Amino acid sequence: MPDVLTTLPWPPGLSAAVFGLAGALTVVGSIRLVTLGDTLADRTGWGEAFFGAVFFGLATSLSGLVMTAVTAAAEQPQLAYGNSVGGIAAQTTAVAVADAFHRRVNLEHAAASLSNVLFGALLIALLAVALLGSFAPEVTLGGLHPASFAMVGVYLGGLHLVRRSGTNPLWQAVATTETLPDVPHDHGRLDRTSSAGLWVRFAAVGLVVAIGGWAIALAAESLVVAAGLSAAFVGSILMGVVNALPETVTAVAAVRRGAPTLAIAAVLGGNSLDAINLVVGDAFYPGGSIYHAASPDDLFVTTSALFMTSVLLGGLLVRQACGWGRLGFEGVLLLGSYAAMTFILAV
Repeated sequence: MPDVLTTLPWPPGLSAAVFGLAGALTVVGSIRLVTLGDTLADRTGWGEAFFGAVFFGLATSLSGLVMTAVTAAAEQPQLAYGNSVGGIAAQTTAVAVADAFHRRVNLEHAAASLSNVLFGALLIALLAVALLGSFAPEVTLGGLHPASFAMVGVYLGGLHLVRRSGTNPLWQAVATTETLPDVPHDHGRLDRTSSAGLWVRFAAVGLVVAIGGWAIALAAESLVVAAGLSAAFVGSILMGVVNALPETVTAVAAVRRGAPTLAIAAVLGGNSLDAINLVVGDAFYPGGSIYHAASPDDLFVTTSALFMTSVLLGGLLVRQACGWGRLGFEGVLLLGSYAAMTFILAV
């Protein structure tokens, strides 16, 4: 392999070429993931919300996991931490982008489900534990801060609660004329494909999307190395935005396909796994607890992501049919919050 590909930063021309090519590959792969995932959600009976949050979240978050591990091992904890929480903020904003493509009614109105509400609550809990870890005593057990063990336990426990609530729900969203229920529908040729074949295709396309996202992140990092930007800004905003591209494309494609529940679930599931990125960073960081290596800017982004998740959860509960500028109150607040966060970090 040529040295130019293994040594960062890449030349600007190569960085721009890789960014564009990998971005196009990610867009195409993410659209294909929606088709395969929608079919598998119906075939397995797990539903769009659970399947989207767990399997879509994993497929679209692999690149972020790799980037967090690499930057943490290279003793750049602020890049690793910022990549995780910045990705959460950017991906939450992707809901507002997807909402713009759902023309009939506010996306959160059409996609309200108990599973999505619970995944929103799970993400809030994960971000809260991460913040608590930063203020707890700086101790490690087997190279990990106790907050990392707590986050894994919260995530696994949350998945169990979501799965159990799906089979025996005690709370349901009121159906309206604009509600799009999660029911099996025709998938054309994919309905004649075996389940094993669908899983193989899903895994293969997910790997392509992950590699594409990873290449985008490397190219973006190379493009801004000489700009004199802070590690918090590079990790939280630039790397966060490029790592959010698969989730954004997936959410928009799901909305265009008529699967709004899948769109919200893909974002919330990817965000929950991005929170687990902090555990990966903590494991690979040789300097101790990654939570205590976080800068005030990193904690600011974490708090912003916590606020934005609360806004999204509120939108799912209120279910405003028509809101401000066709986006709903939560869409406007998400865009405004992310813009304000970016401005404050940049100045």
